[in-house]
Amino acid sequence: MTRKRDSSNGRRPRDVVADTLRERIRNGEFEPGARLPTQRELETEFGVSRSAVREALAALAQDGLLEGIGRGASPTVAIHARPGDAPRTAGTELGERLYAAFQADHVTIDAFSLTTETLNNALSRPQVDIIEGTLAPESVTIRILIPSLGARLALPRLMSGPDDPRPLDRLHEMQRTYTKTLELMLRTMGDRSRVGEVRFEIRTVPITPTHKLYLLNSTEALMGYYPVLADQEVEFRGDQLTIYDVRGVESRLFRFSSGADSRDDQEAAFVEESQLFFESLWSTIAKPFSPD
Repeated sequence: MTRKRDSSNGRRPRDVVADTLRERIRNGEFEPGARLPTQRELETEFGVSRSAVREALAALAQDGLLEGIGRGASPTVAIHARPGDAPRTAGTELGERLYAAFQADHVTIDAFSLTTETLNNALSRPQVDIIEGTLAPESVTIRILIPSLGARLALPRLMSGPDDPRPLDRLHEMQRTYTKTLELMLRTMGDRSRVGEVRFEIRTVPITPTHKLYLLNSTEALMGYYPVLADQEVEFRGDQLTIYDVRGVESRLFRFSSGADSRDDQEAAFVEESQLFFESLWSTIAKPFSPD
């Protein structure tokens, strides 16, 4: 499969066109109701194929930013286009942004979270496409940080007895289960695809995460908080436990970019500082972990 890409940063031509047009909509250059340039004009401006332009316009229409796709005339900016929409749940946002990240030749994903449950779910779509050959990045590198199994975490814990070990034992079983599943997914991705190299490493840190963080291709950060929930009824080894727990998959993620669609220098700086935060944990107090 031959895939033409922008040589400056490894992005597909369609993504370059989509990101640029999205930014023009965001900054008001194309106002709601305004008609975009013709496909031929966009071809000439960006030096890309007609199919790349069509794919970019389709992506923007799917995001709710364009109307009138496929009607012969140039599409218009949606009247209710909201490129700065409110953050969505982690299960939705991470899945879409992760799939977009897998369009690059060299994919890097750094994650800091309580477990890898949300990441596992988000990886299912790119994994299928990679195995089927519709996606073929040259390399995939994933690094994970989760809490140490031996650390005395603040959460989760039994509401009636903070020293009861069962909530943490339950968490540790979940951590092992999800990381084993993730390891199998990535091994399958490497063995049954044309990806040149798949690298995966997981480490632990002795701290209780109060937020989850995903860093995609070093140009995008997704961050969400872990709200504490009381009176959560869970079952563990035949016992019913009432615990303080956190909201994970349903927590909302805030997106920050240092790429073409970055809103300002502050947003780009947030991505940079988030990457430095991850690196500081990874290279200092983090220890290797095996789910076995």
